[in-house]
Amino acid sequence: MAAQGDMTALPGFSGTRAASRHATVRPARMGATLRAGLFAWVPVCLAAGIALWFALPAAPGRGTWFTLGCLAALAFAGGRLALPWAERGRIGWALADGLRIGTAAALLVIAGFGLIGLRSAMVAAPIMEWRYYGPVEGRLVEIDRSARDRIRITLDRVVLRDTAPDRTPDKVRLSLMDQTDPLPPLGQRVMLTGHLGPPPAPASPGSFDFRWLAWFESLGAVGYTRTPILTVEPAEGGMWAMHRARLAISRAIQDGIGGQEGAVASALMTGDRSGIEEATNEVMRASNLYHIISISGLHMSMLAGFVYAALRMALVLAQGLGAPLPQAVHKIAAMGALLASAAYLWLSGGGVATERAFVMVAVMLLAIMADRRAISLRTIALAATIILIYSPEAVTHPGFQMSFAATVALILSAGPWSRISPHVPFWLRPVAMLIVSSLVASIATSPLAAAHFNRMAQYGLLANLLVVPVMGALVMPAGVIGALLAPVGLAEPALWVMGLGTRWMLWVADWVAGLGGAVTALPLPPAPVIPLMCFGATLAVLCWREGLTARRPGLLGCGFLAGIAMLAASTAIWLTASRPLVLIAPEGEAVGLMTMAGRAVSKPSGGAFVVSTWLQEDGDMATQEESAARPAWQGDKRDRMATLPQGWEIWHFTGKGAADRAPAACQAKRMVVLSEKLPTRADWPCVMLDLGRLRITGAVTVEMGDQGPVLRGVNQMLRSPG
Repeated sequence: MAAQGDMTALPGFSGTRAASRHATVRPARMGATLRAGLFAWVPVCLAAGIALWFALPAAPGRGTWFTLGCLAALAFAGGRLALPWAERGRIGWALADGLRIGTAAALLVIAGFGLIGLRSAMVAAPIMEWRYYGPVEGRLVEIDRSARDRIRITLDRVVLRDTAPDRTPDKVRLSLMDQTDPLPPLGQRVMLTGHLGPPPAPASPGSFDFRWLAWFESLGAVGYTRTPILTVEPAEGGMWAMHRARLAISRAIQDGIGGQEGAVASALMTGDRSGIEEATNEVMRASNLYHIISISGLHMSMLAGFVYAALRMALVLAQGLGAPLPQAVHKIAAMGALLASAAYLWLSGGGVATERAFVMVAVMLLAIMADRRAISLRTIALAATIILIYSPEAVTHPGFQMSFAATVALILSAGPWSRISPHVPFWLRPVAMLIVSSLVASIATSPLAAAHFNRMAQYGLLANLLVVPVMGALVMPAGVIGALLAPVGLAEPALWVMGLGTRWMLWVADWVAGLGGAVTALPLPPAPVIPLMCFGATLAVLCWREGLTARRPGLLGCGFLAGIAMLAASTAIWLTASRPLVLIAPEGEAVGLMTMAGRAVSKPSGGAFVVSTWLQEDGDMATQEESAARPAWQGDKRDRMATLPQGWEIWHFTGKGAADRAPAACQAKRMVVLSEKLPTRADWPCVMLDLGRLRITGAVTVEMGDQGPVLRGVNQMLRSPG
């Protein structure tokens, strides 16, 4: 295995003295698991505990925490007693090894569960549970752009009219519907009139739940405004002055390059994506280049690698000219690259993905300074452990999973590349290395990207092969040089070079997105698929050597087989999964029925975001208008009816007066959905889903069972009368 270490670094082990005594008493031949080292398993166990917390149907109570505390105490005691028991002959050395490894793993899983529980408690903030319209006052802390191509602002230190402080969200986010005036600077206290509501629930059971993301961002309400933004107090100084300087740099890059090329260059260097239009985002997604816009490990490693190589070459040249420099100039270069990466972290605004990338790069550079291997599974394990400790919810983010998948794949490919590269002409090696790394990273991340985003860019590998080398050779080096020359007013040539690179990237994205069959839509995988995929791949990577070479599979061999089985299971579950027969929107604004031609929605307009989510998760490229044109629904545009299996019907009432028209349609073997709230509750002979009930259940799926329709809501399980 690539990760080397010893067991004393794990919880429950007694340290150097016990390890020494252990070595003198136990048999000389240790198990392969012990020789391999266990540190690479630390983030795996932590992630398992975090995933377990997310898998619970409800927040753990006191009984759960008490039980885990008792289990942790037992595991710790078992780990401590295993060695004395083995020395006294009560148990065998193999059992002692297994007991120590198992108890250490259990402690780490419990620690992961505790970390995410603690994190959830730390970010807990009021969540708006009602609709609000009125004055909104707060400090401007973020400016970005929504998926609908609208500028959004995020406010903290919020004050709402007639709302007690303990019920006021810590943060609110509003889309600016009619904003034409320049935005206030970050750190300024502002006031506006806005519509606010709770963070939206999933479009259907099993869909992406934005409420989790909002919870860990302490975002308690979202909405929009059509009024001007008024200044209440002057902008704050300190850190906010630094953020304003970052946005000033962003504007200078956009003005210096111009167009969408400048907006993309600004996003790459400062993390400010507010200038990128949604049309640009769409072609980047279709060509599998969207990850380049988000500052991640790719950009941070390119920048750090360029600075490290440039500094090291300059220092070696200075040594050759007789400069009194220490021999270990690579350590000085690593320190310079670390400082440059830290500056880039600040310049980019310090988002979650950028912080994660900085941790990974910093660990590698510190390893160079400590005379350790910079590229190894141990290094990646350390970076993952640090990230999971300070941001445990990251384990559910696509960026976290894809970043580490790509990095691990690149580490595994480093050995074969080192054997092949000497046979490649030296002038081709840099380009060949970039091409190979793009290929390896694309193969490693494509399954995760397809599972998370329900689409596969068929020519994404081609696009990355054409763009990533240009990113590494032109854009990032030009950005570094431009940053160095900007204080003396000489950044224009570097910006011109950056513009060439981003212009090439946009041209490639547009060309690839326009190729026939560039994007293949895929259905949403069931919930177990991504965890099985991630943990299965991790087990296979960490255990592959013994799994492939051992005559009799030991612990690691069994782990390898388990990993392969989990990958096979994730594939089988995804391929055999089916989409719900009927989907009902959370406000009753739309109903979608699965037909032989695909999902047919009841209305060509209304509930656009929800309907587009349904179609995307179906693996359907149709628009809402195209979906509504499919044969299934009939009747007036406000009163729609479709036929279900087993002689059932579904009726959908919308528009003004829906609550007056719907009761007449309520008969046996019918489902009635309406976008208004019925004035009274009654024992309806039909399955009645009015706005009042839907606000309790959330979006609903319907499947036909032996006794009739079976309903499942986002917030609760429902079963209709037979």
